[in-house]
Amino acid sequence: MSKLKGKDPATVTPGKIKMMTFSKSGIGKTWLSMDFPRPFYIDSEGGARLGHYQEKLKASGGAYFGPDDGALDFQSVIEQVQALATEKHEYKTLAITITKLYQTAIANEAERLGDKDAFGASKKPAIAFMRRLVNWIQRLDMNVLFEAHEAIEWGINPKTGNREEIGQIPDVWDKLVYELDLTLKLVKRGSSRIAIVHKSRLLGFPEGEHFPLEYAEFATRYGKDFIEADVKPVVLASDEQIAEIRKLLDLVKVDEDFEEKTLKKAQAESWKELTEDQAGKVVLFLKKRMEVQ
Repeated sequence: MSKLKGKDPATVTPGKIKMMTFSKSGIGKTWLSMDFPRPFYIDSEGGARLGHYQEKLKASGGAYFGPDDGALDFQSVIEQVQALATEKHEYKTLAITITKLYQTAIANEAERLGDKDAFGASKKPAIAFMRRLVNWIQRLDMNVLFEAHEAIEWGINPKTGNREEIGQIPDVWDKLVYELDLTLKLVKRGSSRIAIVHKSRLLGFPEGEHFPLEYAEFATRYGKDFIEADVKPVVLASDEQIAEIRKLLDLVKVDEDFEEKTLKKAQAESWKELTEDQAGKVVLFLKKRMEVQ
């Protein structure tokens, strides 16, 4: 019997967009996010508390979660994303100002470590939080827009051998770009605001191409019907399913790292974060294993 597990390629619809915008201050990241349908805006910087942003957010049918609500605390932000993923609600877009949230987590850990902060130790908790956040973002049936500041990208000039500025990158965890479908650099040219495709997996957004920074233009390129589609909540494992998994694990012999590998594959931190379908598959696997032991 063959051990090959490859499947026939399936027809896949785009679904909701998962993306990031980055730029200097004042180019239009927040304004663009609030043009998306029904945004739930997580504002770690507090800038969107200004009246004109609040009015725009209200007109968009959105909601605001700012620093006073916990937007500078990773655990609080992840809990909000978990709730958005699993509860029935009217929101269709999640926007997160990510740079200050990420950098604050690093600064807090650096202060805690003091003289023991070496070899990037202060970044470890922030990166762990980012991985958890990304796992939930991928499960979330909403458009997701991360907003990041702009940072200098440094490199070696092959002619001189000197280290010098070679471009701009998002000021956040460097792996985030690769976890998303699209990253746009926003710039201002005269009176116009432009989106430049920095990194892309999407045919409608070739890398290096640019277009007007307008929701209507973006929606046309990506597919308005996908962006504005209704949201379907994730159904998590029931208490009964979790209890059955734990009971079976007491009865069935499995590898020591079975739980770790199973949860990692499911992008979950614990059995409680499994979906109903994932938990059902774990139960079925353990029952079959018990039959042959």
